[in-house]
Amino acid sequence: MTKPWLDIVGIGHDGWHGISPQARARLEAAEVIVASPRHHALVPDLPAERLEWPHPFGMLGDEIAAMRGRRVAVLVTGDPLWFSAGSLFLRRFDPEELTFYPNLSSFQLASARMKWSLADVETVTLHGRPAEQALPFFGHGLRLLILAQNGETPAKVAAMLTEVGLGPSRLTVLADMGAPEEARLEGRADSWEAAAPDFHVLAVDCRASAEGAFYPRTGLPDDAFIHDGLLTKREVRRITLSALAPRRGQQLWDIGIGCGSVAIEWMRADRDMQAIGIDSSTSRLAMAAANSMRLGAPRLDLRKGKVPEAMSDLPPPDAVFIGGGLSTEVVDIAFAALHRRGRLVANAVTLESAMLLAELHDLHGGELTRIDIARATPVGNRRGWKPFMPVTQWCLVK
Repeated sequence: MTKPWLDIVGIGHDGWHGISPQARARLEAAEVIVASPRHHALVPDLPAERLEWPHPFGMLGDEIAAMRGRRVAVLVTGDPLWFSAGSLFLRRFDPEELTFYPNLSSFQLASARMKWSLADVETVTLHGRPAEQALPFFGHGLRLLILAQNGETPAKVAAMLTEVGLGPSRLTVLADMGAPEEARLEGRADSWEAAAPDFHVLAVDCRASAEGAFYPRTGLPDDAFIHDGLLTKREVRRITLSALAPRRGQQLWDIGIGCGSVAIEWMRADRDMQAIGIDSSTSRLAMAAANSMRLGAPRLDLRKGKVPEAMSDLPPPDAVFIGGGLSTEVVDIAFAALHRRGRLVANAVTLESAMLLAELHDLHGGELTRIDIARATPVGNRRGWKPFMPVTQWCLVK
């Protein structure tokens, strides 16, 4: 059994006196302490060698790995395993090599300052991420605690809230919590002008205006997307997402992504969702890129190319959606790449593609479904059913 040698110690603005006696003992016994200059300043003189975090930050794991055999301690903000640097060490080292000493996180402090139950709020980090990633969490009556990227984050979030009809939302900047210079700034999203410190948590109490037009996580209307008329319609999209069965952190391949409607709803469905979209059309990839930013899926990975060639060297998927480029070869490659229990879903509109799905169903099994959708539209002063082209859907679980 590996003996722990690397201690990850959470620290707050109250410094040495705010960490546990056990964590203090580990720092006193350390041969090397790695921290930012700000955190080094919070710890008194100790016998350990002092090192600063490298730039880029991703080099930290390699530098610490070279110290294996020594007693090493790393200082990080708050709770190392909650929106802090702890996950980096878990990816790089065997868990048996590590010991974690958590402190109060910024979100815990912020919920106490706001007098909000932490169990009832959404916690979001925008540190190192596009601000648009917060969009799926917006909704009337919801409360968010956002770990900011920098002092510009409140203005960006305020503009996004206002654009979707949540201008009356209350914003509170909580900076330097626990320090003597702790600061608090408040205002409405639609009139936000305050300059915020770089290091802060942004609390958002979402409130809608009378004309609010914010969207649900999934089930977006067709007019939410920029498209050229060729998109998976909302009703079919709902059925398709149900078959794809998104779960937190999973990877989707969207083959023939078009305007991106399925992949974007996949990414909005839960946290940390990933999707790769492939299309041979430059104009459709441009629409998908624009939609991904507008609708809160800024990390959608778009790749231009024709299938099956464009499917090589992709990370294995948990689900595959084939909305275009259907062929037996594409299905074979996608199915082989799927993780166990992965889902493959293919939609077809043309007779030829529907016939191919029937052949694939006969060969591999799964579920074959015909989806007929009609919407009520005006017929003179009355209403009638306007049908869409029927869709044949084939679903297969590996």
